[in-house]
Amino acid sequence: MIVNIDLFRCPACRNYKPQYEKVARLFNGPYAVHPGVVFMTRVDCAEKINAKLCDRYSVSHYPMLLWGPPSKFSSGSWDPKQNKNEIQAIDDGRTADRLLNWINKQLGSSYHLDDEKFENEHVAVNASDPGQIVRAVYDIEEATATAFDIILTHKMINSKTRGPLISFFQLLVAHHPSKRCRKGTADILVNFDDLWPSNIWHSNVQEAVVSQGNIALKDFRICGKEVPRGYWIFCRGSKNDTRGFSCGLWVFLHSLSVRIEDRESQSVFTTVCDFIHNFFICEECRQHFYKMCSSVSSPFNKTRDYVLWLWNAHNEVNHRLMKEEAHLQTGDPKYPKIFGHQSSCAHLVFAPQSGKTMKSIGIKMRFSNFWLITMGERLCLHTKTRVFLRMIKLSQLMIVQPQQMLLQYR
Repeated sequence: MIVNIDLFRCPACRNYKPQYEKVARLFNGPYAVHPGVVFMTRVDCAEKINAKLCDRYSVSHYPMLLWGPPSKFSSGSWDPKQNKNEIQAIDDGRTADRLLNWINKQLGSSYHLDDEKFENEHVAVNASDPGQIVRAVYDIEEATATAFDIILTHKMINSKTRGPLISFFQLLVAHHPSKRCRKGTADILVNFDDLWPSNIWHSNVQEAVVSQGNIALKDFRICGKEVPRGYWIFCRGSKNDTRGFSCGLWVFLHSLSVRIEDRESQSVFTTVCDFIHNFFICEECRQHFYKMCSSVSSPFNKTRDYVLWLWNAHNEVNHRLMKEEAHLQTGDPKYPKIFGHQSSCAHLVFAPQSGKTMKSIGIKMRFSNFWLITMGERLCLHTKTRVFLRMIKLSQLMIVQPQQMLLQYR
């Protein structure tokens, strides 16, 4: 991540802005050539709201460029006198070419200002690195805000759906991986009964109140005023009509599944099933998901059981869509319908489907990258292993959650 700390009234800052934006457009925004590889942002120290932030980073001149992990910018500080800093100053970025050369040296890349061809290989290969998690959280925010907008646009809140929506909001307040989405959802919940009182469904003024509630809710930005942004990073397809919201929604649901406690697993399963059943606008998809939910015969008692059920449900959906897209030729060739894809686990050793006894198995989840670790070897979870996995007792599986600070950097 790069932060450009400047001062609006500074002539040098105004002159440098076009240079910085040339590089930023390569990595950020709806038309980025290399989306999500580097996040580039700007802080104006002339604004009072940024005064403490500028003090924390010992700003000595303008403009000043800093490079470091996003989590360190959100919670840390920078002292140029200290040798051991995860945040470092960029001392050779006075022009767009020089700044991009500096970035290339850090990443071992060869990006150019005139790059035009869409490339997302860098993002796809490093599916478990912290930067990839940051990109996933951005798209989880996008999916959350998009889902909320769909609910309001299609006027989907009524006497039947009010309760399931409140339950889902309560889940988000407790477990959404984005701090600003947790805060935004909490603001909606606090005001929800005033906007949508439970007794209006028996009132003659129901339609008027519902309309006013819809209008008022649109003033709430569930993940902050900057979201939705209108584009995807982690879930960006190689074609405009692929991936996007459906990918973001799945990543969102998977991120929730690994953040819950064992005692919450059944209630979260019910809440998610009710949400999809009531608020997903694709009728065929909604019915198919509800059928999968209805087929569960025993309550979930462990987080790991719910995580694996959701993973298996995702692959069941993917398996069905893969056939349809192959027939209609509507799929994304760069992102085959497998969760997760074998290419993201190329470095792992695949165990044979042999029914071999396994004494201890662990599963680790980082949004899009799932893998089993057993007997010193690693078995990547993908569609081909489904039969093999069913021979493994769920009681033998253990979830290792990602570091919480990586999921809560906002």
